[in-house]
Amino acid sequence: MNDNPENIQRVRAIVEGHVQGVGFRYFTMDQARRLGLSGWVRNLPDGSVEAEAEGPREDLLVFLEALAEGPVGSVVRKVRPEWLPASGEDFSFRVRIFD
Repeated sequence: MNDNPENIQRVRAIVEGHVQGVGFRYFTMDQARRLGLSGWVRNLPDGSVEAEAEGPREDLLVFLEALAEGPVGSVVRKVRPEWLPASGEDFSFRVRIFD
């Protein structure tokens, strides 16, 4: 993992398809933690899942690939990533239940 500050980025991804009720948030958290990313994941009212992750770009690309596959039982139709500036927040990856 390359943790050069210039290489740290943030991505927000909206995942569409059959992604709620299939363990998608916990799958996402496991993938992010395995890659050493910080951020969060939550269900959205429209049935999609939203995730934000921060870390080295190479790891974020692997993370997005994992989201496109999803866990067994999910059907991912689309992943819409939006690249953002790194926030520098120092926290682990977590599941957000309520805002």
